[in-house]
Amino acid sequence: MTVNDSFHIYDTTLRDGAQQEGLNLSVHDKLAIARHLDDLGVGFIEGGWPGANPKDTEFFKRAQKELQLKNATFVAFGATRRPGVKAADDVLLRALQDSRAAAVTLVAKSHDRHVDLALKTNLDENLKMIVDSIQFLKEGGQRVFLDAEHFFDGYKSNKAYALEVIKVAAEAGADVIALCDTNGGMLPDELSQTVHDVLQASGARLGIHCHNDTGCAVANSLAAISAGVTHVQGTLNGYGERTGNADLVSIIANLELKKKQPVLPQGALREAFRISHAVAEVTNVAPSARQPYVGISAFAHKAGLHASAIKVDPAMYQHEDPESVGNDMRMLVSEMAGRASIELKSRELGIDLSSNKEVVSRVVGRVKEMESRGFTFEAADASFELLLREELDGRRPQFFTIENWAITVDGGESGEVTSQARVTIIAKGEKIESAGTGNGPVNAIDNALRSGLLKIYPELAKLELTDYKVRILEGRAGTGAVTRVLVETKDGDGEWSTIGVHENVIAASAMALEDAVTFGLLRQGRQPE
Repeated sequence: MTVNDSFHIYDTTLRDGAQQEGLNLSVHDKLAIARHLDDLGVGFIEGGWPGANPKDTEFFKRAQKELQLKNATFVAFGATRRPGVKAADDVLLRALQDSRAAAVTLVAKSHDRHVDLALKTNLDENLKMIVDSIQFLKEGGQRVFLDAEHFFDGYKSNKAYALEVIKVAAEAGADVIALCDTNGGMLPDELSQTVHDVLQASGARLGIHCHNDTGCAVANSLAAISAGVTHVQGTLNGYGERTGNADLVSIIANLELKKKQPVLPQGALREAFRISHAVAEVTNVAPSARQPYVGISAFAHKAGLHASAIKVDPAMYQHEDPESVGNDMRMLVSEMAGRASIELKSRELGIDLSSNKEVVSRVVGRVKEMESRGFTFEAADASFELLLREELDGRRPQFFTIENWAITVDGGESGEVTSQARVTIIAKGEKIESAGTGNGPVNAIDNALRSGLLKIYPELAKLELTDYKVRILEGRAGTGAVTRVLVETKDGDGEWSTIGVHENVIAASAMALEDAVTFGLLRQGRQPE
């Protein structure tokens, strides 16, 4: 295990991040996330609070046997001893020792009001609790970090006492004291000055732990690092309660790419996109498309003016090379698209139109006309590629035709609703009548379509509809409005999106499903009729 001890990247996704509303991690989830974090190359992974709840206690037991970390040091989290109790007799301190984690982070009160109202003890006893707890764990052979909770608010309230907390912790042997902006209310200039002053007054090794309530968690963390802290805490993807914690991905990328300060093993930053999205899958929290560096829109370009410049030099509208974090540049096709947008998007799809200006002009015209009717190709790459192939070849790639379809929906007294679909398909000169049932009309027509085509195209068994979105477009009132449907499909090797637009939601869905199946067959190497 290689740990960079001159500067710490400290992840608290499994503890502080798990406090996010709607996020509930099983022990299996936590083990999976820990492995991803270790692959990213963070120096420390805070696993949770052993002894405080059964799940974290089980996690630490399993982690001892199942986690073989190659980059990170495993950390247990807990609190200083209770008032009036010896450290050796404190059950939760014993649990931290029994966790066998190489390092422990203790949370301690540094705000005088919290000592009085939350701990219900006096200021001197709180200082003794800090000293006793650090010394007890150090004597057991564990490394100890201290989280000075509510430090910045405490510093404003009682500067002398907040500083005394830092000093006694350092003298007791704490390796790092992390200054916590627990309420997330600080701004970078004020925070930076406070960090500078505390470093000057204490001489302790300091860290920073920021929350994002002002939208400044990453900026505050970077300001603290510039002021001299050498330990930064955060969570992957900025998970955390309220508005979240500082996003470690952004902090790491900014340090490595902007400050030229290596903080991960060489080459590990290129895994950031993959790991960010892999962890999002485990947490079941949809990743933000606009997340800096690793969002799918982070290097996406829509305006024709941007595309014209990017065609000359991508750096003209990109602050970094997307590959530096494992991401890709994407061209979005929309009504704002110009010739350059279409050319770049086509190249991205493996079709070179640089010498075919007539096709480019036709595609630009069609895209603008279709978007005026409600289509959008920004999130429907597969439907755009089918349109592109149609303009290039003079005909649309086609494996089948849906001649007609019918849907019936039955509701019983029990409240159970079933949908049945019948479709008539023409494929390879054969008329196929097919039926399907589903938990809704779209599911039913999807099942009917694919079951009818399976005997001719058995590779359709690999296709799976993974997402379905409906949007009622503006312009008409109520149920007479135009409906846009987006469908996502996968085949085990990749995923693609298709679109349908119609006044009838089932017709729009059938349109999107027809594109999805057609594109899926092209991916499988089938030649159109």
